[in-house]
Amino acid sequence: MPKALVYVTYKAGVLDPQGEAVRGALSSLGFKGVNDVRVGKYIEIEIDDTGNIHTELERMCRDLLANPVIEDYRIEMADESTNGERR
Repeated sequence: MPKALVYVTYKAGVLDPQGEAVRGALSSLGFKGVNDVRVGKYIEIEIDDTGNIHTELERMCRDLLANPVIEDYRIEMADESTNGERR
């Protein structure tokens, strides 16, 4: 069964409060030189191969998984020959 890996992140220029909190925490722990941190969502979806997987995944992202006004998304298909590792 095909597995999709979906990454959702804020668009460039959109404030990322979680990313700012992580950046601040890293700085307070002594990690210098960290200028920006972006936090996002990672979603794995196992889906039946209906012949139009990419179209269905795009629709899932636009309609539910991402807010297209403030978020970007990227879809990757896991490579079954490597037990689901990214390709």
